[in-house]
Amino acid sequence: MISLVLITSLLSGCGFKLRGDYLLAPELKTLYISSQDIHGELTRTVKQHLKINQVNVLESPQRDKPELRILKDELNRRTLSIFANGQVAEYELIYTVKYQLVFAGQAPRDYSFDLYRDYQDDPDLALAKSRELSLMLKEMRRSAADRILRDMAAITR
Repeated sequence: MISLVLITSLLSGCGFKLRGDYLLAPELKTLYISSQDIHGELTRTVKQHLKINQVNVLESPQRDKPELRILKDELNRRTLSIFANGQVAEYELIYTVKYQLVFAGQAPRDYSFDLYRDYQDDPDLALAKSRELSLMLKEMRRSAADRILRDMAAITR
């Protein structure tokens, strides 16, 4: 019991935090999110991540509060290999995200990044591969939301 208390106090004393817990600047604790697809998966995932980190997400924009603009999230794929019969065997999925952070009275700060994943296709297992692709896209969106919050945590004013 004593060792458990000692380990817990050492971890909390050194600044250890669970993954996904970001220290955001005070001015980012309340913000508005805009997106071309306000009901899209990435927008919803980012809102969830912000709420987990005690960020108040506004329903409408306010002039004195920052705005997170999700400008683009798109998925592209590139062929990596093909079967002997000419069908695609493996793709590289490229998930591109572009967004801006806008603070009152300042020019927007532009950010963009790409996430890459390899996906092996098999026409004989179409249903299973469809489900695998869906899970992979969900994971990529979760990674993108984490990346956006990491970028926001790096902002100091």
